[in-house]
Amino acid sequence: QVQLVESGGGLVQPGGSLRLSCAASGFTFDYYAIGWFRQAPGKEREGVSCISSNNFNTYYTDSVKGRFTISRDNAKKTVYLQMDSLKPEDTAVYYCAKSSRTWWTPQWPPIFSDYDSWGQGTQVTVSS
Repeated sequence: QVQLVESGGGLVQPGGSLRLSCAASGFTFDYYAIGWFRQAPGKEREGVSCISSNNFNTYYTDSVKGRFTISRDNAKKTVYLQMDSLKPEDTAVYYCAKSSRTWWTPQWPPIFSDYDSWGQGTQVTVSS
C-alpha cells in the first residue's frame, strides 16, 4: 500500500537549518507530484511547497520563498525539503502528501483534496 514517511524534524535555533525527507513506497513515485504541508498548534494546515513529477515545476508559499528548497530523487523515491534561515513561525508539524493524479501540473495554492495519501508528520520546532 501507499506509504509516505517523513523524517528530519527536530529542535533548531532561529537562523538554523533542517532537511526534511519524505520516503515513498507502494506506488510509481515518478508519476506523482509531492507536496509539503504544515500545521501549527491552533492554526489551519497550509501548503508549504510542491514539486511536480518531472521536477520541472516547484512552488512555495510566500513566507518560505528564498529560504526553503524542495527537490526530489526519483531513484531513491524521496522528496526533500531543505529549510534554511528558520524562524520561530516555521514551528509546526510538517507532512508530505502524494497527488491523486499522475503527470499532473500542481495547482498553487494547493487544494488539499488533490492529495490522496499523507505521511504521519514530523515535528519542527524553532526556538532559542
